[in-house]
Amino acid sequence: MEEKSTFWERLNIHEWFLTGDEVNTSSKPQSLTPNDVYTYILNKFNESITELSFANRQVFYHEFIICFSPDDFKEFMDNKQGIFGLIVHESVKKFYLLLQDYRNKGKTVEPSSSKWVFRFVSHPDYQKGDMGFMGKLLPGSDQKEENLRVTFIPRQTGIAQTYDVNQEILKGFTFYSEGYYEVPYAEELQYDEKNPAAPVKTLARLETILHEKEFSGKRVEYLMKENEILVSGKDETRDDKNIFIVPSDWVNTPHLQIRHNTSDGKFYLASFGEKTILNEKEVKISEINHPEWVELPLNSRIMLNGIIGINIFKS
Repeated sequence: MEEKSTFWERLNIHEWFLTGDEVNTSSKPQSLTPNDVYTYILNKFNESITELSFANRQVFYHEFIICFSPDDFKEFMDNKQGIFGLIVHESVKKFYLLLQDYRNKGKTVEPSSSKWVFRFVSHPDYQKGDMGFMGKLLPGSDQKEENLRVTFIPRQTGIAQTYDVNQEILKGFTFYSEGYYEVPYAEELQYDEKNPAAPVKTLARLETILHEKEFSGKRVEYLMKENEILVSGKDETRDDKNIFIVPSDWVNTPHLQIRHNTSDGKFYLASFGEKTILNEKEVKISEINHPEWVELPLNSRIMLNGIIGINIFKS
């Protein structure tokens, strides 16, 4: 049976993590500190400005995905509960100081998004002491569908390396609701001390791939933050936060309603579209004013009109 390749082997850099005679294998990797993470984020922010800026305009990442080993992430959550929010707070404050300096020098400082997003995640192939970074201009977008820039610091060398990798590599990462933070972008470049960064409560994550030619198989992610959401098609005119719009002719408007029941912690689904298949079982069509609910387990696959597939995962 063919062995499954690791994350590092898929990047073709696994040999970096093989210990040789010159490496003291008995030395225990040092735990990451909050200052390590804070400094790392600032370095990535400055690097993004250097790499993305052009003419007189300063361009920078708005989403920062910071990757750890499962052990390091657990240690942060168990022994340093709440520290990620403080790191985000201080990072954004420093971002604004740096951007103010550019603006004072006559540079054009305009955002590409209305918010900052920070995600702290883990990957089973990361070892204690490893740390990685992925950045995006537009939070939650897949504007780099063909490849994604990943920067990581291997524990053996301590030297940061950057590679362009396919988006599929993200499938191995674990995203945590308690590791997701959003901060509105302040045009005046002043951090709002009265509203410090706090984890955004995310109940579930929905993911689909668009089949229309103009989207070329683009993957779309939706974070469910409300107890009830609608899944609707391209004719949807509302832009409410609790509506997941899938711009496809194969999705009715509306097509699904998904509810999170706080009393039992379970998810439920009601279908208003022409045809909905949940885990290979057809869901009865109901009236939008009188939804008929069926249980929707996490990690389920929903098929809309036999074409559009939606997966629902734990956030």
